[in-house]
Amino acid sequence: MDWTDLIDVAFGALGSDNNKSSALHSVQQAALPGELPVAATAGRHPDHFRKGALVLTTHRLLFLKDGKPPLPVPLEGVTDVTVTRSRLNGEILQVVALTGAQRFEDVSKAEFFAEQLRGTARAARDRHHAPAPDLLDSLERLAALRTAGALTDAEFALAKAKLLAD
Repeated sequence: MDWTDLIDVAFGALGSDNNKSSALHSVQQAALPGELPVAATAGRHPDHFRKGALVLTTHRLLFLKDGKPPLPVPLEGVTDVTVTRSRLNGEILQVVALTGAQRFEDVSKAEFFAEQLRGTARAARDRHHAPAPDLLDSLERLAALRTAGALTDAEFALAKAKLLAD
C-alpha cells in the first residue's frame, strides 16, 4: 500500500473526496524517514464536529481533517487501545499513550482498525527497544493517574522525568 492508496481508503470510509489531495499532501509532508502507510479509516475527534481520516503508519497514528496539520500519536508510546460502543457516538476508539489519551468517535470498522493499531504499536515498541517492563509499567501507571485526574500535568512530568533518570 502506498500513501495514495491509504488516503483513498480513508476517504472512502469517510464517504467524501473533499480535501483528499490536501490530506495526501499533508501526510506526505509530515512523513518521517522510513515511515510507511499501514491502514486507514474514518472517525471524529471530540474537538471536531465533522469526521476526519485516521491514518495508521509504521511510526504514528495521524488524524487528518480539513487540510489542517495532522494530530500525531507516536506508536512506541501507545500503552492501550480499546473500542467501546455508544448509541450517540457509535464505535469509540480510545488510544492511551505516554503523550496522553486520544478518543475518536463514530469510527468506521473500529475493531479491525484497533487490532491493526495494537499490532503496529507492538512492532514500533520492539523496533525502538522498549524500556524494561518495570519502567513501562510505572510509566503506564503514571499516565493512568494523570488521565484519572489524580496527578496534574506538572506532577506527571516531574514523576516521569524522575523515572526516566533512574
